Amino acid sequence: MSDLLRSWWVRIALATSALALLPAAALGAEGEDFDPSLEFKLEPYVPIELGPIDLSINKAVVYLLLSSFIICAGAIFVVRGGLKMRPTRAQNFVEILYEFSEEQVAKQGLSARTMKTWFPFVAALFLFIGVNNIISFVPLPISHEVGAFPWGIPDLGLYAATANINVTLTLTILVFVATHYVGIKYHGVGGYLKTWVPHGAPGPIRPVIFVIEVLSQLLRLVSLSVRLFANLLAGHLLIIICAGFTILVGSFIGVVAIPIAAFFWIFEWVLVAGLQAFVFALLSGIYIGYAADPPH
Repeated sequence: MSDLLRSWWVRIALATSALALLPAAALGAEGEDFDPSLEFKLEPYVPIELGPIDLSINKAVVYLLLSSFIICAGAIFVVRGGLKMRPTRAQNFVEILYEFSEEQVAKQGLSARTMKTWFPFVAALFLFIGVNNIISFVPLPISHEVGAFPWGIPDLGLYAATANINVTLTLTILVFVATHYVGIKYHGVGGYLKTWVPHGAPGPIRPVIFVIEVLSQLLRLVSLSVRLFANLLAGHLLIIICAGFTILVGSFIGVVAIPIAAFFWIFEWVLVAGLQAFVFALLSGIYIGYAADPPH
């Protein structure tokens, strides 16, 4: 178990760091008055433009790199400390994450012949998205404006990189490409396309079923990306609006919004953050597994 965990955990950490850089290339600066949406405004900290491609380091990129650093640093800390027969708390936590990623996420969708190759990818998706979601509800001094802190430190704020459609769509495109790569690898182009139509389907309706399957494949780009993006965006907007209501109204009436904001914060942090990472990774594994071994 120790050697297997060390090998897979390092591969997961490396895959996670790669996932952090891919969405960063898709992030651009967005275009003031109190407005909750300004919390999602992306001003470039370090402008980097290569022709029409904007590679600027902004708040979303910082969060992506931060989450990647947390995962990689945690993996290195556990592995460098040595894996023990009587595990430490840190090793226990990592083993729980590993077993959950393997048993409850990867094995639910990946087939036996895709498990070895694609488990690190699916597990990295789960951890990367999960950590991004969790730290998005931790107040950090990575805000769009400088406030009362000395030395020009930005105000504390909440931000979710996964509430940016560029990030979620980029991750979804990775899954989309991986799915069809696996299908073509195991079946060939023609054989893979044949798997999109059930063997027992009558001849006249086969073209109709094929067109529906093509649409369903394309709609996966929308369903995977928008589900994650919309859930995180909605949760953060609810918290920000409640906090803004307290500031704008003041007095006793405004204070009523504080427990409401706290409720949404707890609900999103405890339930939605992990659940959305689980759903995204689970569906990714199912798509890849079904491409290799169609259920029909």
